[in-house]
Amino acid sequence: MHPYWTFSPSPSHPLLCLFCCSHEVVRGLAEAQDEVVKEEGVNYVAMRNLFVRESQESMTLTVEKKTRKTIVRESAESLQLDRKRSEFRKKMNSDSLCHRPEFVVRPRGQTVWEGRTLKLHCTVAGWPKPRVAWYKNNVLIDAKAHPEKYTTESNYNMHSLEIKNCEFLDTALYHASALNIKGESSATATIVIKSRSTKAVKNVVIAQHGFSSEHGVTFETSILDKFEVAFGREGETLSLGCTVIIYPTIKMYQPEVVWYRNSVALKASRWVNSHWSGQRATLTLTHLNKEDEGLYTLRINTKSGFDSYSAYVFVRDADLEVEGVPVAPLDVRCHDANKDYVVVTWKQPAVEGSSPILGYFIDKCEVGTEHWAQCNDSPVKYARFPVTGLVEGRSYMFRVSALNTAGVSRPSRVSDAVVAMDPSDRAPGPSAPWTGMIKFTEEDPTVGVVPGEPSEVVVTEATKSYVVLGWKPPVQRGHEGVMYYIEKCVAGTDQWQRVNTGMPVKSPRYALFDLEESESYSFRVRCCNSAGVSEASGSTSNITVGDKLELPSSPGAVTVTRNCATSIVVSWAASREVKQLVGYYIEYSVVGSEAWVPSNNKPVKSTRFVCHGLTTGEKYVFKVKAVNAAGYSNSSPLSDPVLVKAASFGSAVPSVPGKPSAVTLVEAAKDYMVLSWSAPASDGGAEITGYYVNYRTVKGEVVGKWHELNSKAVNATSYKAEGLKENLFYQFQVRAMNMAGVSKTSLAAKALECKEWTITVPGAPLGLHVLEVRDTSLVVLWDAPAFSGRSPVIGYYLDIKEAAGGDGAWRAVHEKVHQIKYMKVTGLSAGTSYVFRLRAENLAGVGKPSGVLGPILAQTHPGTHEIEVDVDDDGVISMIFQCSEMAQDSEFIWSKNYKSITDSSRITVVTQGGKSRAIFNSPSLEDLGTFSCMVTNTEGFSASYTLTEEALNRLLDISHEHKFPVIPFKKEMSMDLLEKGRVRFWTQVEKCTAACKVEYVFNNAAVTAGQKYSMNFDQKTGIIEMFMDSLEVTDEGTFTFNLVDGKAKGTTSLVLIGDEFRELQKKSEFERAEWVRKQGPHFVEYLGFTVTEECNVLLKCQIGNIKPETEIEWYKDKVNIHADDEDSKKIGMEDGLLTFNIGKISKSDSGVYEVKLRDERGKDTSTFDLTDAGYQAVMNEVFRVIANSSTGISVISTEHGIVLSSSVIYYTHELRVGWLQKESKITSSTRQECGVTGEQLWLKINEPTEKDKGKYTIDIFDGKDGLKRVFDLSGQGERDPSISRQCYLTSFPDRARVVGGLPDVVAIQQGKSLNLTGNVWGDPAPTVCWLKNDKELVTDDRYTLKFENGKYASITIAGVTTADSGKYALRVSNKYGTENGDFTVSVYTPEDEDKKE
Repeated sequence: MHPYWTFSPSPSHPLLCLFCCSHEVVRGLAEAQDEVVKEEGVNYVAMRNLFVRESQESMTLTVEKKTRKTIVRESAESLQLDRKRSEFRKKMNSDSLCHRPEFVVRPRGQTVWEGRTLKLHCTVAGWPKPRVAWYKNNVLIDAKAHPEKYTTESNYNMHSLEIKNCEFLDTALYHASALNIKGESSATATIVIKSRSTKAVKNVVIAQHGFSSEHGVTFETSILDKFEVAFGREGETLSLGCTVIIYPTIKMYQPEVVWYRNSVALKASRWVNSHWSGQRATLTLTHLNKEDEGLYTLRINTKSGFDSYSAYVFVRDADLEVEGVPVAPLDVRCHDANKDYVVVTWKQPAVEGSSPILGYFIDKCEVGTEHWAQCNDSPVKYARFPVTGLVEGRSYMFRVSALNTAGVSRPSRVSDAVVAMDPSDRAPGPSAPWTGMIKFTEEDPTVGVVPGEPSEVVVTEATKSYVVLGWKPPVQRGHEGVMYYIEKCVAGTDQWQRVNTGMPVKSPRYALFDLEESESYSFRVRCCNSAGVSEASGSTSNITVGDKLELPSSPGAVTVTRNCATSIVVSWAASREVKQLVGYYIEYSVVGSEAWVPSNNKPVKSTRFVCHGLTTGEKYVFKVKAVNAAGYSNSSPLSDPVLVKAASFGSAVPSVPGKPSAVTLVEAAKDYMVLSWSAPASDGGAEITGYYVNYRTVKGEVVGKWHELNSKAVNATSYKAEGLKENLFYQFQVRAMNMAGVSKTSLAAKALECKEWTITVPGAPLGLHVLEVRDTSLVVLWDAPAFSGRSPVIGYYLDIKEAAGGDGAWRAVHEKVHQIKYMKVTGLSAGTSYVFRLRAENLAGVGKPSGVLGPILAQTHPGTHEIEVDVDDDGVISMIFQCSEMAQDSEFIWSKNYKSITDSSRITVVTQGGKSRAIFNSPSLEDLGTFSCMVTNTEGFSASYTLTEEALNRLLDISHEHKFPVIPFKKEMSMDLLEKGRVRFWTQVEKCTAACKVEYVFNNAAVTAGQKYSMNFDQKTGIIEMFMDSLEVTDEGTFTFNLVDGKAKGTTSLVLIGDEFRELQKKSEFERAEWVRKQGPHFVEYLGFTVTEECNVLLKCQIGNIKPETEIEWYKDKVNIHADDEDSKKIGMEDGLLTFNIGKISKSDSGVYEVKLRDERGKDTSTFDLTDAGYQAVMNEVFRVIANSSTGISVISTEHGIVLSSSVIYYTHELRVGWLQKESKITSSTRQECGVTGEQLWLKINEPTEKDKGKYTIDIFDGKDGLKRVFDLSGQGERDPSISRQCYLTSFPDRARVVGGLPDVVAIQQGKSLNLTGNVWGDPAPTVCWLKNDKELVTDDRYTLKFENGKYASITIAGVTTADSGKYALRVSNKYGTENGDFTVSVYTPEDEDKKE
């Protein structure tokens, strides 16, 4: 109850204060009042002295001579001073200085998410200074008793209440109460805490922080006879009610009963009435409308907490008056009310009727009348319309009707009344109360100054019907206020036109109508006051008039789950592309029926909805559509058929879980302790959803009562118990909870003392568990230790051992510290059980190990799937995980780097049946990492996928190919010239479907088959052709084939311009002339020549299309060769090949040869010029044949010397032949002579000497660079590797040489004897010697050297050692030369051989 004051005046006591309040409040007020009285006394005396001093000074008179003007001015000032003095005297009265508290700034209601911290602020004026107390649901908040939850501050008349770590149960009505000796004033604010969890919260009656029980009484609330899910119809009246029992019953005490719809508290109105009889709470909804549909909640607030109950109310449409018309729109609201217009919005209905909605009509009605007038002549498509033509100062209501081809719907429920008035003209708020301070101000010097220009003019809303402007007022505007003129300008012009010519507007917001659709405008604003009009503001950018809002995209896949015998839970993927979403409509249909029924008549924004009122045993399918102001989206894909029946949980109904165990202390401080425990051995057949922790104090052998620590279940197996007292002993116990209920409490832990730990190393990590168990690997995850020691935790060490191993079998999984809180363990043995433990490390050292996790069997569960990465036909990249053993309440949980994904901006999760898909919204480098998915309430089904940069780039490439498929070309567009000069443009695609279409384009203009063009598309081979009979000057340009095959597109082009086109045109004309020529006798191959292997020159040509009567004539130098001429014998013809055999050519054969063909069909001529260049070309070919016929150089010895020679098939004196020695040309002399004998080309070397050794080359001209034959006439020294050994032998046949017998390498074991024999030859017989590392060897006790029969040279080494390894040579020499036979000896030991093995 609030403290209250009663004021009762009496003759002896002008003011007697009676109050009723708790002792604590009275004591606090009395203490504060003493301080205030002292402060007031000092202030009062100071203010009185100030006023008296100023009064005395102002009354001091002086006598001086003054003008009349001065006297008049001073008289006016004296009157003004008298008025001020009178006001001061009034203020001097202490009773006038005191006044009751007033709220200058009231606390503002807020809606925040769970876990956030919020602050309520208010400013209170009053004298004496008031005290402010805060209340929650009429219960005083004691911030000192609960500092961990509440903090209050009061400074300079500003007061605040801070609520920390907000929970759903903090949703309540808060009010601030200000109190002083003059009275009490209060202000309220509603706080709504939104829960992030989608699971239903059990209605558990618990005491909340800050609730003080009344005189030690704790109220327990029970809600009985609860109202069920209700169905009503438009126009009907519906009542909801519950019986409420409050224990204990206290006379004159009543709880606070509040009704909510969709979490919004309901207020009494003509549509809503609530009643509380003391035991029954009733809510009556008169004349139902679709706006009344929603989730209704009854909340009973007592001083010990609250209890609530909720159920959904569905409102069906009233019966249609005309079949096929749409149903009425809903939720008509008014926005941006101004003096002559208001923007009306509404929501589209769930049922469009027999045809789509064409638009809407808006009606208005002035309050106090019953005349409805239509606002728009033609239906509007958008669910938003500005209504103009209002009368300033009057109030209006609005309603909306929908139109389709069948007719007009019933009108919607009327909107709330709105006044047509500028916001600046509306009634101002309460003025600031008297605060006890007097301020003097001088006359504002800005009065009469032209205001500055407005700033930041922007278009806040634009449609095809209107544009709304907004701007900031000018900085310089004086005290008289400003008004605004709006100007517009058509884009591309400089003509500005004033829009509101009649009257300027007062508010910095204005709507413009009557703009031309699709026209672009810019806008600017001017200010004005009584002093004049300001300069224009900066203009906006060009705005095109038109609808900017697009229809939403269709929702994703729909998933259905059984709920009860008459309801189904429907879930769907949100629309990807949608702006200003209003919500979703869900429709269902019996399988086999074409009739669709709306499940909700009021759009819902969540992506999950429970559809009630279904028939048990029927099969249904569901679909969803999204809606925004632009209209409806396409419907989602149909769900799978589902049979309506009660949901089952396997073969047995879940039971409560077992008791948790092993409650231990993991960290302690002065005022808190951190507890840890083990999960129950049995989960009761359903997933454990949380834990509750109880505590009690222990003093010696006396124990206190058990109290609940956490009102909201915690998900982890650890909890931080806060608000404890230092050096006290506590006991703790834990209960587990699943969907079936709460378990029994665990065994109480031993008494634990709350005192600060002095341990420097971190505590044990918590929450060890495994995922992705496979035959050879698994992933271990954990939470940070509750106690980090003297410094933060820098990493972890994971240990492993086989479950059957002893304590000494523990081994480290890794050597270096691991910083992240998960690790993949590999290298396990399939079928083996393992246990794990974990230690944390900080700068002080490594802490104690955690509890043992396991045993875990390394075995892949049958039916386990891995995450698959997919790119669909639209290019959408997603990850897919399937589970074949889903329980009824199983859920897919997706994580990134093993942290649950809560931000849907990067990933959208769509689940349907046993398959879940995580869709990348906009794949980028931000998405790199390890993605994992686990399925709850299963035997550990989970998997992961690591997205690397390389994999991302590959997926993006595939996505681009799918989004923008390209028809692959096997051959790009090419051009062929055909006979008659026809031109063929063609290309070939690798693959296409029968639906593939081709567009033929020339210079960006499509061409079709006709006289000029002919086309062909063979879809089997993929060849596309376009033919033209000839190329004309106008055909210069670009030829293009555009292909469309479903979504895939392809383009190939060929550019024919400039010299390339002219060259092609000439070739086309030539081909056409050739075709004409070939209609009669013609030359298939024109007259040419060839040289036979015998060096005979043969003129030849190939002729075609001849007849027996065709005349064939040969000419030489224009002289006909007759049949009786000698040259006629050289003419021959066989199979259309005409020949003229010149034989061995000479200068006399030069001339111009010509062949003519002639008959009645036409004639043709071919000429060959065998003079000058032609003659030289023939001779070059003759030289080539001669050169290629030359043999290799041979050597013969004569009594005079050596003869080098090469033979050719034919020789003519015109053939150039040269000899070279060592790349130097040889000139004939008495010692070296060259010449030709018949077909033999020779070089004679008389009396050869050492200088004649070397490489000899014969250079025979072959018509180009010449052909060379080489012979090396060296006796010794380095040899050219291109010269065969035989060449050396034949150069000096008696030269000493090593014939054979010696290997290249000899490998021999140490201690063995080596014996090698080399075969030598030479005439005269050569001398021999043996060398080792270029040093000559002699016969001694180690080496035995022999040379037998002038042919066999041998060496024997007895008992070889490693010192005998090296390079050896057998050197032979005679007067013709010297030669070495080289080989290598390698001696090895048995130990070396063993090492090699």
